[in-house]
Amino acid sequence: MISVMLVDDEALIRAGLRVLIEASEGFTCVGEAADGATAVRQCRALRPDVVLMDIRMPGMDGLEATRHISADASLLTRVLIVTTFGEDPHVFAALRSGASGFVLKDTPPEDLLTAVEVVAAGESLLSPSVTTGLIKAFVAIPDTRARPWRRAKPDGRLAHLTDREREILLRVAAGLSNTEIAAVLTVSLNTVKTHVSRLLTKLGCRDRAQLVVVAYECGLVVAGQ
Repeated sequence: MISVMLVDDEALIRAGLRVLIEASEGFTCVGEAADGATAVRQCRALRPDVVLMDIRMPGMDGLEATRHISADASLLTRVLIVTTFGEDPHVFAALRSGASGFVLKDTPPEDLLTAVEVVAAGESLLSPSVTTGLIKAFVAIPDTRARPWRRAKPDGRLAHLTDREREILLRVAAGLSNTEIAAVLTVSLNTVKTHVSRLLTKLGCRDRAQLVVVAYECGLVVAGQ
């Protein structure tokens, strides 16, 4: 059973998400919050597997709440950002806040539930519908202080990747989960996890969301293609 907490300042949206979660087998809704500060307190008390987090809320917003939740070593809670716009200028900032994934509020119910499962399983998910907008905005930032993991010229880092690692990186940049990559490349899930772990080490990235950014920065993939 995957426990989910809902964080959104609109009661109607929380009510709709609660109905979806509680009507779906394998999911349970353990709490709600209308602002970030309450969300952080509730997470520490309820310890949900996944938080569906809105960004724009009064008081503490979703980004700050995500930072607090991700920084708490006692929590295993994963944050899935639920945003209205695919090119929301605040969304890519959540990559650095520790969010595990992003979906749009108009995502079909079955796709939202799949996203919750993926994130709960410890993987990251960048919805293809928002990835391009995120990356275009992110790589446009000239100040490398906004990308603190950047330690060397991107092209130089790619030169150290094997052909299989490049292939895995392409799939990660396309928003595929480890399970989906394993199916596409006809390899075991453990093999994919090993390659992703090596990519994180070689490219100096914290998580797979940063791997996506590196793939675009290096020109391995191009926004819109």
